[in-house]
Amino acid sequence: MTVTTAANDERRTEPPAPRRRGAASRRVQYRAAPLILGGTSIVLFLVFFVWPGSLGLIYSFTDYTGIGDFQFVGTENYEKLFSDPTFYQALTRTLLFAALSVPLMYVVSLTIATLLVSNYTKGKTAAKIIFFFPWLISPIVAGVIWRWMFGESFGFVNYVITTLGADPLAWQTDADLALMVVVMAATWGGTAFNMLLFIAALKNVPRSYYEAAEIDGAGGWQRFRHITLPSIAPTSFMVVLLSSLGAMKEFAMVQSLNGGGPGTSNTFLIQYIYETGFERADIGYASAVSMILLVILMSIALLQLWINRRRTA
Repeated sequence: MTVTTAANDERRTEPPAPRRRGAASRRVQYRAAPLILGGTSIVLFLVFFVWPGSLGLIYSFTDYTGIGDFQFVGTENYEKLFSDPTFYQALTRTLLFAALSVPLMYVVSLTIATLLVSNYTKGKTAAKIIFFFPWLISPIVAGVIWRWMFGESFGFVNYVITTLGADPLAWQTDADLALMVVVMAATWGGTAFNMLLFIAALKNVPRSYYEAAEIDGAGGWQRFRHITLPSIAPTSFMVVLLSSLGAMKEFAMVQSLNGGGPGTSNTFLIQYIYETGFERADIGYASAVSMILLVILMSIALLQLWINRRRTA
C-alpha cells in the first residue's frame, strides 16, 4: 500500500512541470513580441526618416549635384533661397492651395458623412462605395482624369458649356481657373478618407444627447452645432491636421493634371523641389528648400496642436 500510494503521489506531482514550462514560454513570447514590433518600427523610422533627413540636412549645406563629390558651401543655399522670387511664388501658391482645399475638403467630407449616418438616407451602401471610389484611384490617374475633363479644346466640361450656348473657359491657360481645378480634384480625391473618419466619430456620439435636445425643442442646426461639432472635435482636429500636411505635400496629382501650369504659375513647393533637384541637378539647393518645407510643416502641426490644447483647456 505504501508503494502504491507513493507511486500515485509521484504521478500527481508530475503534470505541473509541463504547465510551468508552457507558462514560462508564453511569458517569453509576451515579452519578446513588444520588443520585436517596437524594434522593427524603430529600425524603419531610422532607415526611412532619420537617415534620409540627416542626408538632406547635410546636403543643404553643400553644392552636391547628385554625381561625384561635393563641397560644403555653408549657408549659401539658404541665402540664395531667401532671395529667390520663384521660391516665394511656389510657397505662396502652395499656401493658397492649402487654404482653399482644406476647408472645402472638411465641409464636403463632414456633409457626406452626416448624410450617410442619417436614418432618413436611403441607399447608404451604394453611396459609400461611390464616395470611397476616388480613394482607390492613384493620384496620377486622378490627375489625368481631371485633365481630360477640364481640357480647353477637348474637355467634357467645356463641351457641355458650349452645348449650352456659352463660351468655353480657359481651364488650362488661366492660372486662377487652373488652381480651382486642382482644388476640386484634391477635394474629390481626399474626401473619402476623411468621410470614413467622420462616420466613425458621428456613430460614437450618444443618441441620448440628440433625444434630450429634441425634447427641449432644439432644431436640427442647433443639435448639429451644439452637440455634433463639439462631440467630433478630436476627429475634426485630426482631419484638418492631416489635410493641411497633405495639401502642403501635394505632388503627383498636380504633376499629372497641369504640371504646375500654365507655365510656372501653379508650381507648388514639392514640384519646385523636384524640378530643382532632379531636372536641374542642384541637390544641395533642393535639400535646402526641403528643410524649409519641413520647418513649415512642423510649424503648422505645432500651431494646430497649440490651438487644440487651448480650446480643450
